[in-house]
Amino acid sequence: MSEPSRAQQLVADIMTLDADQAELELGLVWKDFSERHWQIGKIFDDRFAEIAEDLGLRVEDVSPVRRRLIGAYFCHEYSYAAAALMNPSVVPHPDQSGLDGDQLRFVMSMRAVGEGHISSVAFREGIIGPSGDFRLWPQSGPAMAAVADDRHHIGSDETVTIHRQPGSMISNSVLFPVTEAQRNGLEDLRLVQFTHDDGRREYIGTYTAYSGREIRSELLRTDDFASFTLEPLVGRAARNKGMALFPRKIGGRYLMVGRQDGKNVTLLSSDDLIQWDDEGRPLLRPQYPWELIQMGNCGSPIECDEGWILLTHGVGAMRKYSLGAALLDRDDPSIVLGRTQCPILTAAESDREGYVPNVIYTCGAMAVGNELFIPYGISDSAIGFATTSIYDLLRVME
Repeated sequence: MSEPSRAQQLVADIMTLDADQAELELGLVWKDFSERHWQIGKIFDDRFAEIAEDLGLRVEDVSPVRRRLIGAYFCHEYSYAAAALMNPSVVPHPDQSGLDGDQLRFVMSMRAVGEGHISSVAFREGIIGPSGDFRLWPQSGPAMAAVADDRHHIGSDETVTIHRQPGSMISNSVLFPVTEAQRNGLEDLRLVQFTHDDGRREYIGTYTAYSGREIRSELLRTDDFASFTLEPLVGRAARNKGMALFPRKIGGRYLMVGRQDGKNVTLLSSDDLIQWDDEGRPLLRPQYPWELIQMGNCGSPIECDEGWILLTHGVGAMRKYSLGAALLDRDDPSIVLGRTQCPILTAAESDREGYVPNVIYTCGAMAVGNELFIPYGISDSAIGFATTSIYDLLRVME
């Protein structure tokens, strides 16, 4: 007869407590954590239900107090951004009600890294005005992890739907890995508000799933930041990191920018949002000293009257990261109309210190009227914000 698993032994130990002990222990847990998690009872109940299903427990054989106590023993708090915080992207918020005409509400995504170097996706909401003044909404206590609709439907090649916890705000929600392919992290979400041919708008983000051994590109899709679909991209072009989707079809095709060879920016196309077999065309190659090691995109291209603004990053001597920009033709983005000769933003002074020194990086900016709003990671340790007028940016391009 096989030995009981650790989970089985833990449940057995809890069941040996007498009723008074069980009630006392649950009371101590409640005292320590109930003010930190206003839904803590439901959290414990849901966790017990999962454990009961896995271990074949008869729910009617376990008292309500012991159910919650068992749930508590199988829960823990996790500091999801204890190691690093970096690589933001930003999109217009799905709710623009109640604002002045010159204000815009936004959602910013961030890559957070916690214990075990596991990456997750966190969010913050905010409001920005035409002058670049902005404010972020405060977080109200510990964040809540989004949960899978079907926790058994998490094979390495599956499409998974997850939703944020009821009552949890977007700014207090975190997306953790839920499949084997994502086990070690969801990295560098590049969000964009995508407009379909029928006019419907959807938030779509490309990100890197890391299993601990392999990487692949996947797609996040949501209409409201309440429910999210996570789906693997397939095809030869989907094997690399850093893919970023154009915000609409061009010439009847989906377009992305990526980096297929580890050094140059490539333009990719597909008839299918999920299938990416096109090896792509070289779009931008390192040309200036600050980008000679490698180049990459910094999020989805941003449409303006003059064309598509593509923010880029370059890596130079001492592996110092800088941001640049290029202008692509509006009808044929394979045509580069101009690019910045010098960085538009680079790590300087105190911004050079952090988890990964000398790095600034963004996964996506947003147009606010005639301004660009650019959140960016600072040495993988904090988030900074920059604004510039589109006119000034275009003026410094060659």
